[in-house]
Amino acid sequence: MPTSVTSSSSDSITVIGPTVFDLSGRTQIELQGVDRSKFLHGFCTNEIKSLQPGQGCEAFLTNIKGRVLGHVFVFADTESLWLDTVPGQETALIAHLDRYVIREDVQLVGRSSSHGELFITGTHAAALLMLDDGLPPYGSTSRTDLEHPLQIRRVDLLGMPGFQISLPRDAVDSTRSRLVAVGCRAGTDDEFETRRIEAGFPYFGVDFTEDQIAQEVARTSRCISFTKGCYLGQEPIARLDAMGHTNRELRRIRFQPGVVPQRGAKLLAAESDDEAGEITSVAPLPNARGETTCLGYLKTKFGRPDTAVRIATNEQRAMGTVLEVV
Repeated sequence: MPTSVTSSSSDSITVIGPTVFDLSGRTQIELQGVDRSKFLHGFCTNEIKSLQPGQGCEAFLTNIKGRVLGHVFVFADTESLWLDTVPGQETALIAHLDRYVIREDVQLVGRSSSHGELFITGTHAAALLMLDDGLPPYGSTSRTDLEHPLQIRRVDLLGMPGFQISLPRDAVDSTRSRLVAVGCRAGTDDEFETRRIEAGFPYFGVDFTEDQIAQEVARTSRCISFTKGCYLGQEPIARLDAMGHTNRELRRIRFQPGVVPQRGAKLLAAESDDEAGEITSVAPLPNARGETTCLGYLKTKFGRPDTAVRIATNEQRAMGTVLEVV
């Protein structure tokens, strides 16, 4: 593996070469059986049946009302499909899917307790993993490293090429140490959280729940196919698409230095007391200028870039600016 390290800057932190984060709390589920792709296709908002080994996609699992039950990355292997999502979702997602298995040859196997996950991003990350040609978004490859089976998956969680390594839990610490030894910087939980919010990447259970219909999460172009045919929740999602817009959507909002909103804080219009929205995530670390980035829902008329909003407080300085959708 290459050992060169290059420095670069982001808006929030200084990134030195590739950075490795331990995301072993994430949920991993394997779908086995000959009917696995056809079955999952009927419960996801994106195209599943056409995925070939090494390909993947991002999708929502929705209920009959089009509301989000899960936000998953789907990776096709030669013998199975793997789902990857936020921590704590294994039981709920398996129960949801299992209730619809009737005669299909599908087995749902929880892998969260047996498999951990490292995430590498930053300068030279692909080269460090010896991915000479890289991987396309949502692409994956399998290999064996020191007798440990690995799955390497391209997932751009932080707004730049990133790679998940799914591997047996007993190999996580040693693999992470080896990556650090050859040039990776060990990232912290707070750093990862700040960078995902800066990148506008929402977490199910934090930034959205079953209260949201799929388009409100602002991942429509990545997660929803409007040509794939029937799936659970398709009708209300298609109906909302035909209307042309949602009433509110998730946005990034940047606040002035010294302003650190609380999660759940209400947002108002800059020049009036008109309700604008609500904060869902707050970056633990400010950027280089001392500003804090948040995620939150904004009504349509307040969601355009450069729109000013304020926290519902008497302090006039608690102002924020809506950022572009990423």
